[in-house]
Amino acid sequence: MKRSPGFDLESFLPYRLSVTTNRVSRAFAAQYQQEFGISIPEWRAIAVLGAFAPLSSNGIVERTAMDKAKVSRAVANLLKRGLIEREPHATDQRLIQLTLSKAGRKIYEAVIPRARAIEAEVTKGLSKADIAHLHWTLDRISARLDETESE
Repeated sequence: MKRSPGFDLESFLPYRLSVTTNRVSRAFAAQYQQEFGISIPEWRAIAVLGAFAPLSSNGIVERTAMDKAKVSRAVANLLKRGLIEREPHATDQRLIQLTLSKAGRKIYEAVIPRARAIEAEVTKGLSKADIAHLHWTLDRISARLDETESE
């Protein structure tokens, strides 16, 4: 296999983060796709609504960093299946807020223990200090991205 001189893709941080994220997402999806029939974007919408509802679709976009089209499709599917509900914003009737329905809340609560088990499996062999440092590093990267986006 020919490599590009001067550029080692396998040590390029954005590439490594993307590959690792995709692998963890696929491992996690295997736990809930078959049982609940929800996709990765649908689970992400359920997860943020479970933690932060009520939210608009734009709020889901902001919290998940998924593109608007992907969130829109996920929200439409979840609404059609009755897993989330729409309600008007308390102070601005033009805005729609999304929340989990009872059925959506049941899925959220059923998946959370699985999520914790996958997290434990993925981080097996790492010390608490390693995990804390990883979170610190990701927070620093995220803060830097916030800075560059506002520049």
